[in-house]
Amino acid sequence: MQQWEKLSADHQKQYKQFLQKADKKKVLKQLPDLHEKVFAEVDCLTCANCCKNYSPRFKTPDIKRISKVLRLKESVFIDTYLELDTDGDYVTKTKPCPFLGSDNYCSIYEDRPSDCKRFPYTDEDVLLKRPAITLKNSTFCPAVHLALEFLLKS
Repeated sequence: MQQWEKLSADHQKQYKQFLQKADKKKVLKQLPDLHEKVFAEVDCLTCANCCKNYSPRFKTPDIKRISKVLRLKESVFIDTYLELDTDGDYVTKTKPCPFLGSDNYCSIYEDRPSDCKRFPYTDEDVLLKRPAITLKNSTFCPAVHLALEFLLKS
């Protein structure tokens, strides 16, 4: 376990309390600068935990776009790579993501699902509006952990 993962595990209660009581307007104003600060320290290509352990939702526009890029019929793309989860969303059948290379680069990066483009939501109100997701993300994403650490200290 890396040091940040232990710290994140130790701080889950603090994160939860912060997210429940945070001055949402104040925090939302901080997010653009916070996002820049976090990603000045975190390089996703050294980690890729999100791609290795979780799947984004593949929404209809994502499926249409990626199928076209891969020159596959949508039904073939779905049958080859996706399955329905318990919420009825399409997710990857396998982990790590089938589009993740051994170098942690994504083979469909320019056309990746919208969930991937937005992750880890450190520049969005999702950070506050969906605390359960933020807490879960902080356990495997060093960027979310670091964002919450910065917010706790601000």
